[in-house]
Amino acid sequence: MSLRINHNTSAINSHRNLEANQAAMGKTLERLSSGLKINRASEGPASLVISEQMRAQIAGLTQAIDNSETAISLVQTTEANMAEIANLLVNMRQLAIHASNEGVNDQVMLEADQKEIENALFTINRIANQAQFGQKKLLDGSRGASGVTTGENLEFVGATLDTGDSRENGFEVKVNELATQARATGTVALTEEIVKAGESLTVIENGKMAVYTSNADDTAETMIQNLRSELARKGLNVEVNLNEAGTIEVNHKEYGSEYSFQVMSSTAGILSQEGGEINTAEYGKDIKGTINGESAVGKGQVLTGVEGAKCVDGLSIRYTGDAEGKLLDPGCVVADMEIEEGMEAEEKPPMEIPADGIAVGRVFVSQNSMKFQVGGNMGQTVGISVTSANPETLARGVVNKTGYRSLNDIDVRSFQGAQDALKMIDAAIDEISSARGNMGAFQKNTLEANLSNIRIANENLISSESVIRDVDMAKEMATFTRNQIMTQSATAMLAQANQLPQNVLQLLG
Repeated sequence: MSLRINHNTSAINSHRNLEANQAAMGKTLERLSSGLKINRASEGPASLVISEQMRAQIAGLTQAIDNSETAISLVQTTEANMAEIANLLVNMRQLAIHASNEGVNDQVMLEADQKEIENALFTINRIANQAQFGQKKLLDGSRGASGVTTGENLEFVGATLDTGDSRENGFEVKVNELATQARATGTVALTEEIVKAGESLTVIENGKMAVYTSNADDTAETMIQNLRSELARKGLNVEVNLNEAGTIEVNHKEYGSEYSFQVMSSTAGILSQEGGEINTAEYGKDIKGTINGESAVGKGQVLTGVEGAKCVDGLSIRYTGDAEGKLLDPGCVVADMEIEEGMEAEEKPPMEIPADGIAVGRVFVSQNSMKFQVGGNMGQTVGISVTSANPETLARGVVNKTGYRSLNDIDVRSFQGAQDALKMIDAAIDEISSARGNMGAFQKNTLEANLSNIRIANENLISSESVIRDVDMAKEMATFTRNQIMTQSATAMLAQANQLPQNVLQLLG
């Protein structure tokens, strides 16, 4: 056996093990005190990377949950204001129906109805301008896509979240074909002999039928007037006129291919080709054209940018003029152009539109639709466009005989005014109801459904991150006990190793 005193190898070995045990116990204490299995990158680089990514996702989803809940509150606030506007519109409709009761009402009663309607319009305007969530206005048009147009008889109808902002240039509108109304025109003049012989005229529209048979006291004019009364009484959405040539012309009041009707006359050529046979009117046509050079779908007088069209997806405009920009009178589908000498009014040809269309104006769109971040990552957003509820923007572009351009113009102090006011109010009710439906669908199917989904995703991510990052306390306590015992043992052995060199002293004795 050899004895050395310069280097105590046993003590050095015991010291090394003691340091290792102390380091292990220090890590165990750190894990037990922090509750984390990984406190620094050296303890698990790959696990740390995954865990930090999950932490970022969890933080994003947690905020997205808060965002969605706030967005739902905003939508509910908006819809509640719309509900009150809808109630006011229903009251206005009742007043318009009362004002239409011409046989009973006097001027004082009509003035009272008009005053009450004006008060309701003022309240609608106030709600639209004052409804807000925090400092954000909701119904004044600043939370959606709004637009204005330049050009005779060109009107902005609406836009969606997908519609682009036109900035200062605007989108050019070109028309390739004008919208027309369904029409039936007789080829034989309605003479006094035919009238006094007892001519029977029948018009069928949307399941409703109006029939009038002339008598010996009728003239052609009174027969047509009586037929008009019968059409109004039965609620048919058509109008009838007697041309200068004595032929009858029946037009649908609405434009486009969606509307049609049938006619029949007891004499061949008066309305139907054969006496006693039902003929279908010539179908109307939908407007055709482009917006900003992109394809657009026509429905009646309204052009709407097709899905996927650059910048104009969902943008709708209404054109109510002819090829030269002149307003089309109800029932008139030919352009108002100069009539050549010797040509009758009925013979004037329609204005020809070039194959590439004719520019009728520009539409300028300001896109301010609301967007909500409802996910934990970039691009996980949803949005909704809330249109203005101001009376000046409701029921715009509704064709009417009085010439109302919006709900704000209605006046019920005349019979026709009250009838057209009723039409405008119905259109406004439809617009508000549609907007409320969109808001409700957005809340239920987008925000609330997404909120439920991200809450589950957040829960699962937290569970996954916990498996990677959190310490198993029971297991770590067992490790701590072991390290504590090993440290105590190493300390004792180091003390014994330090005593070994003293054995050399025995050799000196």
